[in-house]
Amino acid sequence: VQLQASGGGSVQAGGSLRLSCRVAGSILSVFRANTKGWYRQVPGKEREWVASISGDGSIDYAESVKGRFILSKDNTKKSTYLQMNSLKPEDTAVYYCRFGSAWGPGTLVTVSS
Repeated sequence: VQLQASGGGSVQAGGSLRLSCRVAGSILSVFRANTKGWYRQVPGKEREWVASISGDGSIDYAESVKGRFILSKDNTKKSTYLQMNSLKPEDTAVYYCRFGSAWGPGTLVTVSS
């Protein structure tokens, strides 16, 4: 299984970005059944959980992003999407997608004030 993440970039505070993560090498039933998540990490700090969607479709968000970020998935494309709205400078981090025990390569999000 390989994860292919994209969509990072630089934006001003209040702006939006959409991250994508495609899971390659997984059959559809496995993709559907496994939890898919997004995490982020700031240099010098531990990686923190941002949001995840479980096999039954339930979605959870960290308090810090609740109401601003929206996690969705497209089973046919074996992909998840993290729509990030009302971005704040404190959202600046490298964002990683996760599928089971596999991690994507990380994509940098920079939010300037």
